[in-house]
Amino acid sequence: MEPVDYQEFEPKLIADGERQNLKRPAQSQQPPRLWRGEIHSVLISRARLARRVRTLARQIEKDFAGGDLVIVALLNGTVMFLADLLRGVSLPLRLDFIGVSSYRGGAEPGGLIFTKELRLDVRGRDVLLVDDILDTGRTLARVRAKLRALQPRRLKVCVLLDKPARRLENVAADYVGFTIPDEFVVGYGLDYGEKYRNLPFVGLLHPNIVRGVTS
Repeated sequence: MEPVDYQEFEPKLIADGERQNLKRPAQSQQPPRLWRGEIHSVLISRARLARRVRTLARQIEKDFAGGDLVIVALLNGTVMFLADLLRGVSLPLRLDFIGVSSYRGGAEPGGLIFTKELRLDVRGRDVLLVDDILDTGRTLARVRAKLRALQPRRLKVCVLLDKPARRLENVAADYVGFTIPDEFVVGYGLDYGEKYRNLPFVGLLHPNIVRGVTS
């Protein structure tokens, strides 16, 4: 099967004033043979992820040049995205993590708890909050409010994936990698039951893994 070209669906940064959706094409790109029993198809390939993250990094570098930047990443789903993003940002910066638990091992969100607090003082500094996916917006709303209370000079949000069909809170990200349909996605740091984080692509879980539920 020929790989699907997703270029026509690739969104631009919100800062550009435009937004395009990454739709699930009729012809799907198959995952590696090892994963075909669990992954239905590849939504975003490894190469496309790399290109998009480089674009995000260049925009962030431009926007935060000359500032006192602190990147705050949410654990654990951001790990792969964060590592690639940091390699592309050639600015002096500090890095810290905040731990939030909102999923109870399955597909539906549970109660939100903070599992790790910030170590760095962000008062008066530029803060970029990095997350893997923005869906209902509940996590982002809580974390953003918590960070704002610490009085940073400015606070921006960067997410790899945006799933607006699931939005329950009036929140948005300043930098978005891809806007995706309402599908359960895994890979490139995203998990289902703590599995699949190590996949180098973003894929759709097979219906026999999660039936009738979207992330």
